[in-house]
Formats: sequence, structure tokens, C-alpha cells
Amino acid sequence: MLLTVDLGQLGVSPGDRLLDVGCGEGRHCFGALERGARVVGLDLDTDSLRKGHGPLRARAREVGGSGAMLRGDAFRLPFADASFDRAICSEVMEHVHDYRGAARELARVVRPGGTAAVTVPTATSEHLYLRLGDDYFESPGGHIRIFRPRELADALRAAGLAPTGVGFAHGFHTFYWALRSAVGLPVSDANRLVQLYRLFLIRATTSRWLAWVEDAVLNRICPKSLVLYARKVA
Repeated sequence: MLLTVDLGQLGVSPGDRLLDVGCGEGRHCFGALERGARVVGLDLDTDSLRKGHGPLRARAREVGGSGAMLRGDAFRLPFADASFDRAICSEVMEHVHDYRGAARELARVVRPGGTAAVTVPTATSEHLYLRLGDDYFESPGGHIRIFRPRELADALRAAGLAPTGVGFAHGFHTFYWALRSAVGLPVSDANRLVQLYRLFLIRATTSRWLAWVEDAVLNRICPKSLVLYARKVA
């Protein structure tokens, strides 16, 4: 399973209540469910929720856990204060105008002493794609900002989430999106090189050796994603 957040570093344990804001089809929800957490995923994209909700509920029944997905807005989370032990917001902040407001809302629903993980694309990879073509930023639903790590850390700190650690992920994906940007995003899915690289990425998720290469080498020199871990100030 391709996860951006290290659930161990986040501190996910059996019985934890975990919220995944911008869950997509639920990859982190499934990962947390396997660790015994009670998970809720939230997203605005109905198609992604439709694909993920049923399988998540089914897997939750199999493992005797709790899992659900809801349609909702990161700026108006439909939960009471301090409802969750852990929270994830992965690859969302680069899409929204008021990322500080989103950070405050994320912090609101985490209990004091609870933890959160927020991920964004690295500035290095984003500048690379920008040089290769405009489609990456101008396509509908594309990114509207390039984050510096300090900007994101300051926003989390101001919201009451004290940064505790940093991680990097998806070094192989840096080249995948560079290739897609170079050939043009609107037509990239039909490009043979892009199709072959996508097959390679699928293989990489099941290969221990390739996982080691990505973690030990590529994530140190050309990661696709930056992960900030934080703890809710008590």
C-alpha cells in the first residue's frame, strides 16, 4: 500500500480515532484500519468516496474495526472539538487558498496531546515540474502554491500543532510527474513512456529492494512529498 505518512511515526495504535482529511479513495484510512484504528475519511470528491467507502466498510467488518467515509469540507469539519486522537491531511494544502484556516480546523478536531501529519509536495519537485510545462499548475484542480517547509510549519504552529518531526516520501514519483509534465498532462495518460513508468511504480510497491532504494537514496535527494508531524498543544 502506497502511503505518504508513516503511521508508526504518527503514533497510530489500536483503538485510536483517526481522521483523514482529503482522503481520496482512502489509502491512509486502510493503512490505519489495519493498525486497529477507528477511521473516518473525508473528501469533497464524490467519485473517490464512492470507490473507497464500500471496500473500507467491508474491510472494517473483516477485522472487527470501524471505518467510514464522508463527503465534507476541510474548512468546516463536521466534528466536535477534540474528536480525534490522530489526523492526516495529505496532499491537500497546496490546493486550497486559505491553508492556515484549514490547519486551524484540523487542529480543532484533534484532542490535546494528539498528533497530526500534513504532507505537501516538496518545493524542489514543484519547481522542476514548473520548468517542464505549465499544465501541472494550470490544469483544473491543480496546485496553487509552492510551499517552503517553514511556511507550513509556521501555519501548523499558529494553529496549535507543534511540529515534532519531518519525513520525505515518493522519490520514484518525482520522475513520474516530471515525465508527465514534459509530455503534457492533458495527453500524458496516452503516452507509452508514462504507461510503462506507471507499471514500474506498481511493481515498486511490492519490491523490498526498490522500496529500500527509494527510502535510502531517492527520498534523500529528490523526494516528491514532504511530511510534517505535529502534536496538539495541551
